[in-house]
Amino acid sequence: MIQIGSINTLRVLRLTGPGAFLGPLDDDTTEILLPGKQVPADCKPGDVLEVFVHHDSEDRPVATTLWPLAQVGDVAWLKVVAINDAGAFLDWGLPKDLLLPYNEIPREQKDHLEPGHFVMVMVFQDDQGRIAASARLDDFLAKEGGGFNEGDTVEVLLADRTDLGLRVVVNNRYWGLVHNNEIFGTLRKGDRRTGWIKTLRSDNRLNIALTAPGPSKIDTAAQGVLDRINSHGGFMAVTDKSPPEAIYKLFGVSKKVFKQAIGSLYKNRLITIESAGLRVTANPPAKN
Repeated sequence: MIQIGSINTLRVLRLTGPGAFLGPLDDDTTEILLPGKQVPADCKPGDVLEVFVHHDSEDRPVATTLWPLAQVGDVAWLKVVAINDAGAFLDWGLPKDLLLPYNEIPREQKDHLEPGHFVMVMVFQDDQGRIAASARLDDFLAKEGGGFNEGDTVEVLLADRTDLGLRVVVNNRYWGLVHNNEIFGTLRKGDRRTGWIKTLRSDNRLNIALTAPGPSKIDTAAQGVLDRINSHGGFMAVTDKSPPEAIYKLFGVSKKVFKQAIGSLYKNRLITIESAGLRVTANPPAKN
């Protein structure tokens, strides 16, 4: 079955003047056009292609080898390129812009959307099967998430600041929160990060950490610090007394994790700690 708004793996059925007709691997009765200008030069019947399926300017399903910035079911931070009576049009990486209808824009956002601005939206299919965007994220995202274990890795999209911390979209399905004491350095709305389930709450609300939990966090951070020092010629003018903001900018970890990481490196005789900074040892011990 061909999925509108998604990446599909399809087989080339035949080549014609308009382009290549593609169909599902297990179905010869359904087909969709890949326009000629996007057909690979050496394409032949039987080849398997990865394509995105959307609607063309006449609302006909069509395949493209261009991949959008988001698929149906994804939350994305997209740029407004135009506004008219229908709503806002967003750049999602395809020639035909994505429509954010006015009825899918919360009232508090309507007066603030202008070309050049960015907006966080869910990409979805409307009642008529057309791909559209919605800024009403609470209609799509759950406040509670079940089935997670503490320490599970998740994908997060950074959203808005609150009094408690930073709201994030977890796996395109749930709201989560990074508490203020877990926020280090500059985090920008719309950035995608790897996150970890920090704690399992009785109400199933998701507390998220942006650094790996437990010993793996220190191992990962220690290797990252070592790689960074090596990339700077084996010495960096940074110590455990450096400001937390500077440490996060250089290494992407909190000052606490940084101190634990350099402690591990020093213990394993991989670095020396000098008054002016950190230096990789000339003859590190051999690995067992």
